[in-house]
Amino acid sequence: MALIAVLDYGIGNLRSAAKALERVGADVHLTADPELIRDAAGVVLPGVGSFGRCMEALEDSGLDELAVEAAFSGRPFLGICIGMQLLYHGSEETPDVPGLGVLPGIVRSLPDTVKRPQMQWNTLEMRRDTLLLAGLGASSWVYFVHSYAALPDEYTVATCDYGGPVSAAVEHDNLWATQFHPEKSGRAGLRILANFVRHAVQAAEAA
Repeated sequence: MALIAVLDYGIGNLRSAAKALERVGADVHLTADPELIRDAAGVVLPGVGSFGRCMEALEDSGLDELAVEAAFSGRPFLGICIGMQLLYHGSEETPDVPGLGVLPGIVRSLPDTVKRPQMQWNTLEMRRDTLLLAGLGASSWVYFVHSYAALPDEYTVATCDYGGPVSAAVEHDNLWATQFHPEKSGRAGLRILANFVRHAVQAAEAA
């Protein structure tokens, strides 16, 4: 079984993502060990809370450069919630704190016309076929907790409607990210995590 490294930068409930990955059969290590992260078949960057605090914790742990390295390595990489937002150049939530810059653009506040945060189940609207979301229905329900989100762009593979279209999932080569929490999204979320693990195993076997 190929190893999946969940980046342990000491913030939020990182263990819930690790436990969900274990549930779908992954060999999961919640780790800050650079060697283990570089050897992993797949890397996961979860996150909850504020953009600035998560980015600060990632830098303090020394995992910011390793996260960028992993995201560009060609190995399967998955960002979750704030972990997705950290991949962008920055966020309106903390304008003076730069993000990792893996994906273009700035994370924006949800519109004033809706309640913030979006803390609810919402449906995914698929934009195109994607390995990460394979096997899901046309409008699967997943769980969101966020006040900021990226606008849909060429990398967006699924949106949700919350005061307008919100980028709910992105894909760029072997890089995926979800604004929602797959580990809290029941059967659909477990299917997404299983897809990620399966692709990591296949990629490791083909290497």
